[in-house]
Amino acid sequence: MPLWVSKGMLKTVKFGGSSVAGADQFRKVKAIVESDPSRRIVVVSAAGKRFPDDHKLTDLLYLCHAHLQYGVSCDEIFADIRSRFLSIRDELGLSSDIGMELDALRSRLNKDFSVDELVSRGEYFTSRLMAEYLGYVFVDAADCVFFNFEGQIDREQTDAALKEALEKYGRIVIPGFYGRLPSGKIKVMSRGGSDISGALAAAATESDIYENWTDVSGILMADPRIVENPRSIAHITYSELRELAFMGASVLHEESILPVREKGIPLNIRNTNCPDHPGTMIVDKVEDEAEQARFLTGVTGRRGFQVLTVHRHDMNLSRTLSRALAIFDRYHINVEHITLGLDSFALVASASSLGENLYEILSDMKKECHAEDIEVRDNIALVAAVGRKMSARLGTSGEIFNALGMNGVNIRTIAQGSDELSIIIGVDNSDYETAVRVLYEGFAG
Repeated sequence: MPLWVSKGMLKTVKFGGSSVAGADQFRKVKAIVESDPSRRIVVVSAAGKRFPDDHKLTDLLYLCHAHLQYGVSCDEIFADIRSRFLSIRDELGLSSDIGMELDALRSRLNKDFSVDELVSRGEYFTSRLMAEYLGYVFVDAADCVFFNFEGQIDREQTDAALKEALEKYGRIVIPGFYGRLPSGKIKVMSRGGSDISGALAAAATESDIYENWTDVSGILMADPRIVENPRSIAHITYSELRELAFMGASVLHEESILPVREKGIPLNIRNTNCPDHPGTMIVDKVEDEAEQARFLTGVTGRRGFQVLTVHRHDMNLSRTLSRALAIFDRYHINVEHITLGLDSFALVASASSLGENLYEILSDMKKECHAEDIEVRDNIALVAAVGRKMSARLGTSGEIFNALGMNGVNIRTIAQGSDELSIIIGVDNSDYETAVRVLYEGFAG
């Protein structure tokens, strides 16, 4: 490590597309990075939307490729992409001659050009500009993020390369979203891949904190489209985050969490537009006493489920349930929840996944499970109350059921996770928003 680099705290910071959408956002990023010398690893997404009707550069690049496939000129779209990059460069007074590189890229484009390489140029050129603006060293993701022959991240090779880049240069900017295959070709990750890139960089360099900067001030306790001005979650465990994500909350993809969770690195979700807000800190264990005492961490859910309840007098529950699950597996349908009774059990699955297979499944279950009756309930929504302290509080379920009943919400199904982090309630689709509001307003304090 260069002598001028502090050996104190180290932070990896990732900035999403909205954080680098234009020159003004670049200025905010620079102020954030320069306010804390420990922010020495910067991972950057492709420039996103500047205003609601604008286009993300990634979407424009995908559109370019589609035009090429159908033999339609992409000149106008590529000109827009080129203009976006050059406007950022010129507004910030940068000297990088990326115009020539963009022109060279355009001259190479044809219907056989790799879609992954083309789309990755959004992150590549955005990061090039950011590195010059910050005065950091640009390190191409193709030189430090590696995939194996199966298309999975080669952690050992990637960790070594990222660590070496930091030790060599001290302060680096890395494009997110892509890496290199053993063949040398560029491969992109799934949408949101820059979050994964940031987590990989944080884990490889054993950063003290991984900051993920976006356009929201952390994770909200409920959907703001349903609850007016819901509070953000100050601290949340990785396990709680997983529960919220599973039940439909718009949070980070699990792949973007795993590398830092394995290393015990806290993940801090922050807002580029409100840099003084502490955001949400995701940790293995919440140490803050006030946060430890909080009953409810968040409320989330999804509409559009069906509940299939199998009835049979004096059934062998384990054998019959096993047969039912095998039928669902045969049709490649995920069972979201299971509730058990003495002579019945209920399986919950999304209506869209059951689709046209529903009647075949019912027929198979009647024959193979020897069911006396199978009841189907449509238009069910699942609402999850997630919290690390629910299991320790007496009468939790009763309070929740009473509050919903007092507000006219009829409970159709009930399930509680084995780790007691969540209570999941099935209600009619029409009662979904009411149920979310009742749980938030009654238990979020």
